[in-house]
Order: sequence, then structure tokens, then C-alpha cells
Amino acid sequence: MKSNRLEKINRLILKELSEIFLLETKKMRGVLISVTQVRVTPDLGMAHAYLSFFPSEKGEELLENINNNIKSVRFNLGKRVGQQLRVVPDLTFHLDNSLDYLDNIDNLLKD
Repeated sequence: MKSNRLEKINRLILKELSEIFLLETKKMRGVLISVTQVRVTPDLGMAHAYLSFFPSEKGEELLENINNNIKSVRFNLGKRVGQQLRVVPDLTFHLDNSLDYLDNIDNLLKD
């Protein structure tokens, strides 16, 4: 069972990462990055963030680009949550393809 503190930290990191990616994607036309879920380990050392991309064809490429720039994303996150958290957790980003999965199921049901 998760504690309330972990849930609050998950929501805080999700909100701040969403805003960071929103500002970055404004520079790139036709790309949208959504942070669908964040899971922080109980020791607050690692945060797993699940990202959804539009268009989904560019997902792997954009995820690789984000993973190459993970230090700058963590730095920006640290500037935003530095007052609330003593230590900014290490970040790992994962591709969330649940929307593609739901779309595939929807297409199968239509046939």
C-alpha cells in the first residue's frame, strides 16, 4: 500500500514534468508529449515516468532524445521542486503505448 506522501510526490513530479515538456514541445510544431504516470520508489531515489507521444510514430525517436538529455530534464525539475523535495530523484522514462493499444482494440471491435 502506498503512502499519502508518495502519492503527493508522484503527482508533484507528474505536474512539473508535464509543464517542462509542454514548454519544450511548443518549440516543435506538431508534437505533443504527455506524462501519463509517475512512480517514485519508496526511498525517493528513482522516479519512473511514463510518456505518451503524438504522433505515436515518433515515439521511439523522441524517447531516445529525451533519454539523451535526461540530465537537463532533471536539472529543470530540480529548479521547480527544489523547495518541496530535499533530493530530486533520478529519472527514467518509459514509453506508454496504452493509447495505441486502446485504439487497436477499438479498431478490432469495429470490424
